[in-house]
Amino acid sequence: MKKRKSQTDWKRVKAIKETDPIPYAPEDGPYDPNDAKAATAYLSSAIVRRPGQRGKQKSATKQLVSLRLSPAVLEYFKATGPGWQTRIDEVLKKVAEK
Repeated sequence: MKKRKSQTDWKRVKAIKETDPIPYAPEDGPYDPNDAKAATAYLSSAIVRRPGQRGKQKSATKQLVSLRLSPAVLEYFKATGPGWQTRIDEVLKKVAEK
């Protein structure tokens, strides 16, 4: 395994005291982490899920099928990187619309 040099500014990290306020700007997130009431209100509205438990789907779910593809087709789509299954689905949808 190749060891990479850390990009963390450890001098800056070690200089921070536990009592220092957390740097925050409104575009950083939904609440100011230095405001205990705001943090408690936000976290109390959180939905706790077990590991592996999925939330409600944003769009219609896809159906799981077993499909045999030629090695050339599989190699072509896998070579395009992550999301290759989605790209196969998009190509098939275009053909089905014709």
